[in-house]
Amino acid sequence: MLEEWALYLGFGCLAGLLSGLMGIGGGIVIVPFLVWHFGRLGFPANAVMIMAVATSLATIVVTSISATLAHHRRGAVDWALVRQLAPGILAGSVLGSVIADLLPARAFKLFFSGFLLHVSLRMLRQTPKIPIHTEAGDSGHFGVVGAAIGALSSILGIGGGTLSVPFLVKRGYPVRTAVAVSSACGFPIAVAGSLTYILLGWGNAQLPNWNLGYIHLPAFIGIVLTSVPLAPVGAALAHRLPTRNLRVLLAMVVALAGGRLLVRSFS
Repeated sequence: MLEEWALYLGFGCLAGLLSGLMGIGGGIVIVPFLVWHFGRLGFPANAVMIMAVATSLATIVVTSISATLAHHRRGAVDWALVRQLAPGILAGSVLGSVIADLLPARAFKLFFSGFLLHVSLRMLRQTPKIPIHTEAGDSGHFGVVGAAIGALSSILGIGGGTLSVPFLVKRGYPVRTAVAVSSACGFPIAVAGSLTYILLGWGNAQLPNWNLGYIHLPAFIGIVLTSVPLAPVGAALAHRLPTRNLRVLLAMVVALAGGRLLVRSFS
């Protein structure tokens, strides 16, 4: 048990540092770690993937509050835009959790491994210069887009920044606003998805002790205890370290995790 807590606390430190240093979503690194660790603990094979995703999503409830408050203090959050996206995000998050519960374990692993490989390729590409427009694009489709972002985020156990930031930038919003709005939208994604995962896993006799639905509480608590305070440290390091080299290294690690999960899905 002590070894488990040490792993959760240590990996929470890593997830927090990487989140602050490179702006990546916690789920990108937390989910592969939990899949590996839950399998190592002998948890039911058909529940390992959904437990990892649900637990990752629960940690985002806490981290998104911290990130949103930091952006709000700087006046970067466009709350009118958040209100446009939120209804679709809430509905999509619930739907995505239900879909994840219905997915066969192998299909779930294939879907997530494909996502990891896609993210690693994006990280390896040189980041293009993005023009900043003075006016935002038409918001007529924000409800539908919000639902899609919410659904995919709750299936993948991420806060949605990987999906929402590129969309908002393409719609003409400044990058800083897109990142801040994405942080604020991570909260409804995480809350709606986590609550749904709790309900879907409630009373499941196959799940291990210390579970709240599909959320494994020791992993949630251990990761949050260290990831939240370490994220600002990562943000400070981002201004001092050669982030391009670190990004390449992380992309290789994410690709390795995706490839390993892809192989395991066929084993």
